[in-house]
Amino acid sequence: MVTAYQKDLKSKRSPLNKIKLYQIDAFTDKVFGGNPAAVCVLEQWLPENKMQQIAAENNLAETAFVVKQGDTYEIRWFTPTVEVDLCGHATLASAYVLFKYYQHPTPNIILFSPRSGRLTVEKQDDALTLDFPTDTYEAVTVPEVLVKAFGKAPLEAYKGKTDYLLLFGSQQEVEGFNPDLSLVATVGGRGVIVSAPGTEVDFVSRFFAPQAGINEDPVTGSAHTTLTPIWSGKLGKTILTAQQLSARKGDLTCQYLGERVKITGQAVTYLTGEIEV
Repeated sequence: MVTAYQKDLKSKRSPLNKIKLYQIDAFTDKVFGGNPAAVCVLEQWLPENKMQQIAAENNLAETAFVVKQGDTYEIRWFTPTVEVDLCGHATLASAYVLFKYYQHPTPNIILFSPRSGRLTVEKQDDALTLDFPTDTYEAVTVPEVLVKAFGKAPLEAYKGKTDYLLLFGSQQEVEGFNPDLSLVATVGGRGVIVSAPGTEVDFVSRFFAPQAGINEDPVTGSAHTTLTPIWSGKLGKTILTAQQLSARKGDLTCQYLGERVKITGQAVTYLTGEIEV
């Protein structure tokens, strides 16, 4: 029997929207590797502050929100603290979700980002290939604060649209860095990439972005829009193998096409669930 108190309590409850949430490990073929991203496929856009709150609650490097618009999908990406211009691993994860759980009918998905324009993802067997715009960058004098943060001056330094890129001589150097993140956070932009030739792949990297709420990102697909053209020029090849040397590690194959970069990797599901907001 429902009491008057229960009826009154029910009447005071706020209606809840239930949103399907997928957590996908990107740029890996096994769970607990690569970079985890949350993906929410929406019927219509939520208020921006609500998406930011969801991303903060998820507390992953990025949460992607996707809305179908005709034959394409709009996509936006949020870290726990800010919206970002471009995110590779969360785009890969979103395409994986659309192919696996929403039965996207063709091997190509077209996405549109209000901040980065047209993006595509192609599926071939278990591999997903991102087609992203190549970053614009220039050689710069490395800020002294970054020399202090990493304890060593790089051989070369570049500044892209959002990130600094520091080049070093060996994979061992990149593996050994334990930077002062409080100093890294002062240089502005999104983050700092460190990179060197690899011992088993063409190049390796790590990515630090405390200024965007991510101390070290496990695998940063978008950073490879800067890394790929630079290493392509240095190594004299257009197809390159890459590994990001975080604790989780991630494997990528990159192709330099001038104004575009193709970035290929795999993805696996960690969880599917439902959030109430």
